[in-house]
Amino acid sequence: MYDIAIIGAGPAGAILARELARNNEKLNILLVDGSDGHEKVCGGLLSPDAQGVLESLGLELPDWVRLDPQTDRVETIDLSAGVTTTYPRNYINTNRRDFDAWLLSQVPRNVCIVSARCISVERGRDHFTVTLREGDITEQVLAGIVVGADGAASVVRRCLYPDSKPYKYVSIQEWYELPDDALPIFTCVYDKKTSDSCSWTIRKGNDFIFGGAFVEKGCREAFDEQKRRLEGHFGVSFGEVKKREACLVVSPRKTEDFLTGNMGAYLVGEAAGFISSSSFEGISSALTSGKILAECILNSMVYEEITESYKKKTLALRLKLAFKIPKMWILTNPFLRKIIMKSGITAVK
Repeated sequence: MYDIAIIGAGPAGAILARELARNNEKLNILLVDGSDGHEKVCGGLLSPDAQGVLESLGLELPDWVRLDPQTDRVETIDLSAGVTTTYPRNYINTNRRDFDAWLLSQVPRNVCIVSARCISVERGRDHFTVTLREGDITEQVLAGIVVGADGAASVVRRCLYPDSKPYKYVSIQEWYELPDDALPIFTCVYDKKTSDSCSWTIRKGNDFIFGGAFVEKGCREAFDEQKRRLEGHFGVSFGEVKKREACLVVSPRKTEDFLTGNMGAYLVGEAAGFISSSSFEGISSALTSGKILAECILNSMVYEEITESYKKKTLALRLKLAFKIPKMWILTNPFLRKIIMKSGITAVK
């Protein structure tokens, strides 16, 4: 029997577990790491907001997590319109796998961390039953509070809030050996022929990644076609694929997609829909929501009080992400996007 079971050990889950355990050593906390060695499909760029949350938590990003080259801008490419515009962006380039491992290393030892996959979550009268599977072994644990920090495919959200289904894309990303030193460090790519969303390329040391979000039907074909079009734009072949990754990614379309939870079952990070629909930046929201929920639980273990406090304290975050929704519709509209990019508003020369 655990006081709190946190499903998912990414940034949101790790920060939540860290803050709870550091501030109340008596809490019996279970942190379920369901990654099974799989890496998150992510560009691994830390936004200024994410950097600010880490600083507020007293966490200093170690050098071994950072990756060169660093940049202070993004080259935005509209393949269909043939327009390229550069915008200022103060991101920190990191290795996402190392970043997650570093955050997990900050979780105190009094937290029980298990490598297993969450199969289901059931709500009882005064506790939750969490079913976990590791290999061929299946077991159940009980928890007074359960938190879904398990991303776009959240089992906690699916089991306890089945009617809440935010829109999702399939995110695909490939790694290559850097084919040309002249390639931009960071690009954001739009192409109405292959996707109604955005894609990205990022240089990572001696590696180069290309990834994007695509509708589920025909996602593999759309990815390959956009890749060929982008290679033509750069005038270089990306070469042999070193690694291929894929997962679901949430794209909030309405404020109801942001779900904080209630009555002892709460959601953080992408599981709660806390991700930018215009850029898919979600690390800052994951860190922020994990930090806020920890504060709410530490103030009170009463379900109703946690529910009310967590919803109230995430209002600013939810409003910020809500404003990203119309921005997403504007940026993914080919006509409006072309006008904005050609105008040069907020661009750098």
